[in-house]
Formats: sequence, C-alpha cells, structure tokens
Amino acid sequence: MTCLSWLFTLWTSSVPTLLLVGLMGRQLGFKVGLQVVHTVACSRWSAPSDQGLFQDGDVIIGGLFNLYYNPPVIDHDFTQLPYYKSCTGLQNLPLQYVYAMVFALEEINHSTTLLPGLKLGYRIHDSCAIPLWAVQAALSLIGRNSTSCDSTGAPEVYGKGNNKDNGLTSSLDQPVPVIIGGDSSVTAQILSKILAPFSVSYTASCSCLSDRTEYPNFFRTMSSDFYQARAIAQIAIRYRWDWIGTVAINTNYGLSALKTFQEETEKEGVCVAFMEIMNRESIVSDSRRAALTIQASTAKVILVFAWYTDVWELFLQLAELNVTGRQFIASEAWSTSGDILQDITVRNVAQGVVGVAIRNSNIPGFDKYLRGLNPSQRPNDNFLRQLWKNLFGCSPVAAPFVTYSYSEASLPPCSGTESLQGVQHPFTYTSELRVTHNVYLAVYAVAYALHNLLCPSRDSPLGNNSCSILKDIKPIEVLQQLNQVNVTTPQGENFYFHGADIPAKYDLVNWQTTPEGSLKLVLIGRVDGLDIHLNESAIQWSTGTNQVPVSVCSESCPPGTRMANRKGEPICCFDCIQCADGEISNKTGSIQCERCPLEFWSNAGRTACVHRQLDFLSFNETLGITLTTVSVSGVIVTTAVFVVFLHYRQTPVVRANNSELSFLLLVSLKLCFLCSLVFIGRPSVWSCRFQQAAFGISFVLCVSCLQIKTMVVLAAFRSTRPGAEALMKWFGPGQQRGSVCIFTVIQVRVIICVIWLSFSPPVPQPDFQIAGLKVTLKCAMASVVGFSLVLGYIGLLACTCLLLAFLARKLPDNFNEAKLITFSMLIFCAVWVAFVPAYVSSPGKYSVAVEIFAILASSYGLLFCIFAPKCFIILLRPEKNTKKSLMAR
Repeated sequence: MTCLSWLFTLWTSSVPTLLLVGLMGRQLGFKVGLQVVHTVACSRWSAPSDQGLFQDGDVIIGGLFNLYYNPPVIDHDFTQLPYYKSCTGLQNLPLQYVYAMVFALEEINHSTTLLPGLKLGYRIHDSCAIPLWAVQAALSLIGRNSTSCDSTGAPEVYGKGNNKDNGLTSSLDQPVPVIIGGDSSVTAQILSKILAPFSVSYTASCSCLSDRTEYPNFFRTMSSDFYQARAIAQIAIRYRWDWIGTVAINTNYGLSALKTFQEETEKEGVCVAFMEIMNRESIVSDSRRAALTIQASTAKVILVFAWYTDVWELFLQLAELNVTGRQFIASEAWSTSGDILQDITVRNVAQGVVGVAIRNSNIPGFDKYLRGLNPSQRPNDNFLRQLWKNLFGCSPVAAPFVTYSYSEASLPPCSGTESLQGVQHPFTYTSELRVTHNVYLAVYAVAYALHNLLCPSRDSPLGNNSCSILKDIKPIEVLQQLNQVNVTTPQGENFYFHGADIPAKYDLVNWQTTPEGSLKLVLIGRVDGLDIHLNESAIQWSTGTNQVPVSVCSESCPPGTRMANRKGEPICCFDCIQCADGEISNKTGSIQCERCPLEFWSNAGRTACVHRQLDFLSFNETLGITLTTVSVSGVIVTTAVFVVFLHYRQTPVVRANNSELSFLLLVSLKLCFLCSLVFIGRPSVWSCRFQQAAFGISFVLCVSCLQIKTMVVLAAFRSTRPGAEALMKWFGPGQQRGSVCIFTVIQVRVIICVIWLSFSPPVPQPDFQIAGLKVTLKCAMASVVGFSLVLGYIGLLACTCLLLAFLARKLPDNFNEAKLITFSMLIFCAVWVAFVPAYVSSPGKYSVAVEIFAILASSYGLLFCIFAPKCFIILLRPEKNTKKSLMAR
C-alpha cells in the first residue's frame, strides 16, 4: 500500500481524475467498495483532510461536503511518503449543509415512527472541492478498520484507544451503505462509477447523471440542469433576446447546461454571440479574458453557468474594466450567492441579475438548532471550533485527544459566553434554505429507504414496530428501496424519485437595488417541471427600471423591409433591405416581402398594397396639350394649302400635278392629323375601335393617292412612245379615282371592318404588366395579327409607291413630282420603321404618344415634301407658274 500513496500523489499532479481512477481499479486488481486491503503502514485511504465529523450509530451514513476551498501545496520531493495536509478557508454555506445533515439525523433518531429502535450515525468528511480528494474521502468511508495518519505520517486507527465520548467508536469500522454527496457533478460521476455504495447528491445537477444505464446507483435531490437550462431558454425567447453571450465553467455542469440551452434556443432563432469557457485552475486569467470579451461584444445579455466563486472573480474583473449595463442571467449555482450580493465592489456589475434558484423551503426548528450550537457541547467538532475562531477570534476549549493548531494556540481562549444567538452571519441565515433543504431531503430519503428495508411492517413505512439489524446492510438493498420511496416530508411536501431525479422545482430570483444602494434578492416567479411562471412587473432589470433590455445582433427590420443574412455570420446578424416595387411587408422582422395583387401596388413605405391609379394620355397634361397643338396646327396648315390650291386651281402648277388627286391627298392628310386626336383622352370601347379604323383608312387613302400620282407620271411620259396610247386609257380621271377607292376599300372592308373590328377589336384595358402605382389604361390589341395587317398593308402601299417614285426620279424636273414623292415616302417609311421598336419599348401612355408622334411626323413629311415647293411657286414665284415655264427644259 506504500506504492498506492505515491500513485495518489502522481494522480493529483498530472493525470485526469476520471481516467486514472478507472486505471487504479484495473492495475491494483480489486473491486472498490467491497474490500479494502489492510497494511501495517498508513493506508492513505483516509480523507485528504484529517478533519471530520463522526457519530456512532446502528447504521452509519456517510457525508461528503466541500467545506474548504483552499487546498494545500503538496511537496513532491520523493524523499518521504506524501502527507495530505488539511485544506484551509472554511466556507459558511457548506458548513450549514453539514449541520443540516446532522440535524436531520438527530431529528430521525428522536422520531417514534421513522426507524424506531434504531440509531443513525454519520461520518462526514471534507472533499476540498477536488474530485480526487472526494474519491479518497469516499474510500475511507466505505472501508473497514480505516486508518488516518497523524502529522508525522504514523497510522492512527479509528475505534482503538478511543471512547464513545470523543466520537470515534468501533462502529466507525462499519462499512457505509450510502453517501450523502458528492458536491459536484464530476465528483458524483466518479463515485457512481467506482463505488458499490450508492450516493445521494444534493448539488450534482448535470443532466448526464439521469442516464440510469451509466449511473444506476446514483440519486439526487437536486433537479437536473436540463430544466434550468430550458427555463432560461424560455426567458430568452420570451424577451426576444436573440444575441446572447455565454460564460461557462469547464465541467459537465457548465458544458452540458450550455448545450441544452443552445438546443432549446437555436430552433427559435437565438444565436450565441460568444462562448467563453473558464477553468477552475486558471480562473483569474480566464475570467479576465471573459471580461474583455464581454466588454467588446455587442451582446447585452450574458448567461453564466459557473460556481459562485468563479462568477465572483469574473465580476471583479468586469468592475475593474468598468463594464456595466449588462444583463446577467444566473444559473442556480450562483443566483443566490450572498457573498456576491454583499460585495460593494461588484454592485454596479451585478445589478439586475435574473436567475434560476433552487426552490426555497423551510426546515422547522433548524434556525434554533444552528444558534444553539456551541463548541463547549461538541468539543470534538473541529468544524465548529474553526467557525468560532473566525467569528469570535478566540480558541475554544478542545477535547483531551484534540490537538491545537499553531494558529489556534496563538489565539486567546474563549470565555465560554460566546453564542450564535443574535449573530448575523451567512452560517445562521436560514430564511433562504435551498441547497440546505436538498441535504435535508437526501437524509430523509435514505431514512425512509432504510425504514422499508429494516422495519418489519412492510405495509406502511410509518409502522410503530421496532426495527433491527440482523445482518450487514448491502448497498444494493437500500438502492432498491430508495427507488420505491414515495412519502410526504414533515413539511407536507410529496417526495419521490423518478429514476435518479426528483420533480424539478425552481425559484426565479432578481437582484434589485434598495434605496440604500445595496442589492437584495427578490422572488419573481417559479419553475415547475417544464412550466414557467413569471411576474414580469416585479422585475428590475440591469437598467434599474422595468424596461426590458434589448440584446440583438441586428435590430428588427421595420415594416417595408426584409431581412437579408450577412454572409459568413449567424442568422441573427442581418441587414434590412427595402422591399422591391410592388412588394410589401406589413410586420416587423419579415423574412421576405409579399407581392401585391395585379390590381394593387405598394405604397411609398412598402407597408401596404393600395389600388393602382388609372393613367392615360390626357388633354390636360403637358404632353397631351403639345400633341394636340401640333395636330391642330397640321390641320390648319393642310386647310391653308387646300385653300391655296383651290384658289389657284386653274394655274399650270396645280393643273399639271393632277389637281383632283392633290385635293384628295390634302383631304386624306387632314384626316391623318385629325385621327391623332382620337388617341388622346380616356380610352373607351368605341374610341378604341374608331382610332385604329381612322388611322388605317386615312393613311391608306393618303398613300393610295401618292401611288396613283406616281403611276400617272410614269404613264404620261411613257405615252409619248409609239404604241403607248392604249396605256393612258387605264390612267384617266375615272380610273384614278377608282384605283384610290379600291385600295381604300380593301383596307376598310376586308381587313378592318370585316375581320379585325368585327371579331377581335381593341378594347380599353389596364396594363398591369407595367410596374408602378399608376397603371396605364390603353386600347389593348386583342388581335396583334389584325394590327400588324393594318400596318403591313400601309407599308406595302408605301414601299410600292417609293419604288415607283424611285423609277421616275430621272424624268424632266418641271413635270416631275416623283422626286418629291420619293423624299416624302423615304421620310414616311423611316418614321414607321423607327416606330415599331419605339412603340414596343415605350412604357404605359408613352406608347400612345409614340404612335401619335409617328402619325404627325409622317403626315407633316408628306405635307411639306409634296406641297411646300408648289405653294412656294404659286405664292412667291408666280412668274414660274406659266405653261411656258413648265414646258421649258
């Protein structure tokens, strides 16, 4: 066993606890908890600290508590067997837990209904918050004839040479069937893996411990972290905190709870801004790093899963950096920490903390019991002696076998009048019994299981028959009975185990600032299983008011915009993009915009769909007035030319240019100018039909006249050739009028009247395909073929006329209109060729304006190219308006 001592020394300094504890059993070849090997030398299976609290009894209950927080420095010089000195730094709350266990056992021992006739004893050790030391302490609890070592390393056997009065009796050699502990999830996992006796933990909350296949001999009176993590997730979702920073201790407690929180919130769109993991071994540097991260982050809500001493160090670092205004969400491990609440240094940092806490309960008589404790009545109680030393600065009288430490020897002896009555101290503070009540419940759960096992009345756990121990108690027997415990505690609380767990019950607490400037703990709600009940009006947030803090990566997109995720960033970080034209979003935080129906369009703010306004080319607008003016001017000019030709109809210029066709051409041009007016104004059924009919007839009549004039010119000059007299018979005045009528009738009768306007006429219809609040009301072409035939027929006549005029361009100038017709038809064709793409690409009412412009441009081209030179001669050069001049070459 000497080598075992060295193994423990090496494990403490270099090897992970879980791995090497498993290796220990395999290498040494024994089953822990069933047998402890004896040796003459100091066994070293005793607790790391030689301090403990012991009481004789028929059944011994073990206890492991994290009483001291400062482990000693171990010298690994390999010159002698290592000796584990006691830890230092007594903690007040864990000490209260110890006496809650003692109080519950004494209460049970005095009960006439629970385990009558039997006395429960205890062996309580300190684990010093180190899992490996907790294992050593647990091994000393379950072993027979266990030994401890004195300050020199010599063996010291409990139960030999000691009497019952000093609390170290032969009953301490009994194996412990159950342990109240350990104090953390890591310790509980180790104990459950390597010990045959089962443990009932009062603070181990890792959700992993609920797995009965992995931890079949583990129970707890502490709720699983799954429930507190889920409750915190519900709070985050309720207040729409989607950008949360997290800080966790690097243990199963912190990491598993953080994992549960993320799983519950991810599906609701909550993102983790950062995740800082702190290690107990390097808490100062890690908390400094976490504080700097919190300072730099835009997250205003910070979730912390850690032990209160770790959070205290983190808050000290934040206070040094002057980081305030953060809303901290506390896990149950520090949400009720009086040490942090009372520290004025971190007051500004900790203001407004909202947290989950273990359900507060009352233990009747416990306050009186605590205040009645006195070292004079418990001379072997080293824990109480240490408390007295810290509180009153004196050294109580020790029992004969208890040695003084150097620090105690330097203190004056106590007068014996010192008392806890009226002392305000965390140890005596009993209005907030949370973990303390968990310890109390754990003891009662074990007592009821032992009652069912050892008492002869099996029908009722509260039978009055005396109980007796006929043989050694096997832990597996107690475990089986504990699975079936379902009783009511003295406080009237129903208590039972569901697997390893009890029903989850939490309080929701808030750290509020008092008028004096200090912080106080206020109850704001509760958690029952998966249900959360919260009094929102009672909360004081980190802002010092009831105004809920906002913690988002990006502000919610207002109505009229949509969220657009930023590349490479969490989904909570996004930009707000305005909805496109014709799309709206009428609520905050829209993921996408909705398209308005055809009859509607988005308003300026993109928040609602409004009816689209009908729009058309009106006589009242600038464009309509301009086109009307140009059209009317064309009619006036054409009329003026008509009057001039009519007045000078007997002159050579008029007569030489086929005056009858000229007058008919002027009439058709006037109709062309007038038909453009039909396109202006609100379209109606009849205006849509009339405008296309007027347009087609006017231009066919116009182009037909030009074509006949060209043909007449060609025929006249060719008639001078021998045998061409018969040709002129086909181009007399009657034939000319007939040809014009035929060309026009083809357009009117066959295409427009019969086919197009009868079967598929244009109808007024809003053009919803054009984007915008204003929708154009125009004459929709029900048959594009009909409109194409109209233009095609006009184009065919125009091209034929242009070709004939081109052939006649070299005839004598004085008698030749061919050049004028050629220029006019070139302009006409150019305008209407350019019209097609311009019409198609023009939006809304501007397509109508393009058609009107084409009509006016081609009409003015024909008017000026053909009649301007003639009017110039008639009015300004009358000397040339003679037959002699016209006949001259």
